[in-house]
Amino acid sequence: MLSPADYREHVQPYTRRTLETAAQAGVPIIHFGTDTGGMLEHIRDAGGDVIGVDWRIDLDAAWARLGPGVAVQGNLDPAALFAPWPELEKRARCVLDQAGGRPGHIFNLGHGVLPETPVDNVKRLVDFVHEHTHRHNAPR
Repeated sequence: MLSPADYREHVQPYTRRTLETAAQAGVPIIHFGTDTGGMLEHIRDAGGDVIGVDWRIDLDAAWARLGPGVAVQGNLDPAALFAPWPELEKRARCVLDQAGGRPGHIFNLGHGVLPETPVDNVKRLVDFVHEHTHRHNAPR
């Protein structure tokens, strides 16, 4: 909800310090914020091993702005899990196509699972992503 200038001044220094401290523990860090498409570069510069992006920006556009050496997590709209399977599959395939099989992509929702989300849709999505990525990454 902040402007990029306010983020840089009031949040980024403290986030950077927190992430640097956490990195000393040797655990991977995913830096995620919702509705941050307008300041992805600042989020990246604050730190983290992976930058999480929500559904409000296309994954390929986010990755182009973050740069080739940045791992990305995201970014299916959690509301898509309420859709009939053909629509959910279409949206999941879109995210995977935008990732293009590049290393450093973690498929995930652009935020958490919403209450009342059909569990069967979550299971089917997980199976689909595993199958799709296995086929895409299989030796040719």
